[in-house]
Amino acid sequence: MEAETPQARDLFAKFGPLMAERDRLLDSGVRDPFAIVMDEVKSPTEAVIDGKDTILLGTYNYMGMTFDPDVIQAGKDALEKFGAGTTGSRVLNGTYVGHMACEEALKEFYGMDHAMVFSTGYQANLGIVSTLAGKGDYVILDADSHASIYDGCFLGNAEIVRFRHNNVENLEKRLQRLPPEAGKLVVLEGVYSMLGDIAPLDVMVPLAKQYGAMVLVDEAHSMGFFGEQGRGVAEAQGVIDDVDFIIGTFSKSVGTVGGFCVSNHAKTEFLRLVCRPYTFTASLPPSVVATASTSIRKLMHAGNKRAHLWENSKRLHRGLRDLGFKLATDEPESAILAVLLPDQDTAVRMWQSLLEHGLYVNMARPPATPAGVYLLRCSLCAEHTTEQVEQILGMFAAAGRATGAID
Repeated sequence: MEAETPQARDLFAKFGPLMAERDRLLDSGVRDPFAIVMDEVKSPTEAVIDGKDTILLGTYNYMGMTFDPDVIQAGKDALEKFGAGTTGSRVLNGTYVGHMACEEALKEFYGMDHAMVFSTGYQANLGIVSTLAGKGDYVILDADSHASIYDGCFLGNAEIVRFRHNNVENLEKRLQRLPPEAGKLVVLEGVYSMLGDIAPLDVMVPLAKQYGAMVLVDEAHSMGFFGEQGRGVAEAQGVIDDVDFIIGTFSKSVGTVGGFCVSNHAKTEFLRLVCRPYTFTASLPPSVVATASTSIRKLMHAGNKRAHLWENSKRLHRGLRDLGFKLATDEPESAILAVLLPDQDTAVRMWQSLLEHGLYVNMARPPATPAGVYLLRCSLCAEHTTEQVEQILGMFAAAGRATGAID
């Protein structure tokens, strides 16, 4: 009698609990919060979803550059002159004059000597973290760090040392326990994308230096509107000259797609040859780097936009608190406002009610958020008008009462 062949384990089995939870949610009659399709995008703050005009409050389009006429024209010109794509890596045939111009714009914007442009912001973190910190090195990071930072640690095979979110004392305890001679990279974020809170870089950066660590700051959610020149939280808190590497993205304030690293380290250029997510992927299309370059140069002179964005953030934060919603921060710390809700069902029902009223926000849940935290993430734009902010508050009031999220 032949022995039975063992049945291979279902590779999807590990997702079983999540699949069941999703099915239960959709069976209750709510929409899938992670499957929204934009039928039309009219402006940085307005779109058509399911045939209905909708205010956008969940797009990270902080400075509203996606529809800037100069940015759009730069993309059109590059598309006609250089075609749709490069079909090659930056280290082979994928570097055009536009890529160099984009890196020059970044160097000028940050006042730094070196800039590397990646195809996405995710790849920028993945590439720089994994290349700098390898086996036997330590990456000391905030427990709430972005997935791309964690993945950079895994790719580089570095030892991961977590400290409690924004906790200076806990960071120092972790640093004290590490071998003095070991390679160390402290990774921080200017603005944390889920809760919208900022890091105390003015304390953490000098502390990391005291223990011989290099410092990388991800300014993805702060570039454009923090600091006098819009360079981010490190500039606003006066420590930008002490930061070794700044990582950023084009998909937030810049309004297109791509990522970058800027630095004053003389050896930075060598990273182009050894950074796998930079070396082994196709470069950005010429039209994309053209839009990025134009947007970055305009952000150098966007003081009025920054001021209006802060006004919007303060007004919306105050209004939501007055309505009875619980927010993640006592005061507005960034353009991200996180509305905390008690459970996933309430969060999803509130999210759907807002959409039905004509407002799109992000619904977020673990593992994207800390364990047990369910929230609606609102990301404001410098192009939101004062009238739109008042409309948004009215929609939150109506949806909150309809769902029982507020009295």
